[in-house]
Amino acid sequence: MPRINSYSFGRIVIDGKTYMSDVIIFSDRVKADWWRKEGHELNSEDITEIIEEKPDLLIVGKGAYGLMKIKEETKRILEENNIKLIAKKTSEACKIFNEKSGKEKVVAALHLTC
Repeated sequence: MPRINSYSFGRIVIDGKTYMSDVIIFSDRVKADWWRKEGHELNSEDITEIIEEKPDLLIVGKGAYGLMKIKEETKRILEENNIKLIAKKTSEACKIFNEKSGKEKVVAALHLTC
């Protein structure tokens, strides 16, 4: 399971590798350069790959200041697929990811700026 070593505005280090754009962390890989349909909203189209992975928990990092919004439709789709959602500022989301990973099947979708 990947581990987040550090996070700061616009920068995250995962297993010693630095990323400068939004990421999705799966149990076996990191998807770099994650782009959403609308930059500061999480739409259902943005999480198709996550739904296919069938995690128990999705942790969303809503940005350094928590500005990214999660659409109600997206929340409903997660609920329909029995995927719990935790959405926090990215710094807190990183800590939660490190605490939860290995204990349950977790995916993190992290917005690194705003």
